[in-house]
Amino acid sequence: MDRLNELAKTKAAVIFSKSTDCMCHSIETLFYELGASPAVYELENDPRGRDMEWALQQLGCKPTVPAVFIGGKYVGSARDVISAHLNGSLKDWLIQAKAIWL
Repeated sequence: MDRLNELAKTKAAVIFSKSTDCMCHSIETLFYELGASPAVYELENDPRGRDMEWALQQLGCKPTVPAVFIGGKYVGSARDVISAHLNGSLKDWLIQAKAIWL
């Protein structure tokens, strides 16, 4: 859990991902299109990826990826991020966290 918390604070926007997951790719693309450059941690490429996946489960991430953190806080999975994008709050969160500027 400590490593997860450390990594979640490395940038204003952080995505825990798996390279083979299409929803992870979609969320990453959405962030890039909004002008954010998130830190992306692919769990299958990290030696402690299984531990981080377990920690994400303890946070309530179901499915465990994509797990999105903005400003060091867990904001949710793909469904949560897409909902926030559709209602306009995702962009506001990214601006507040200084992940994007206008």
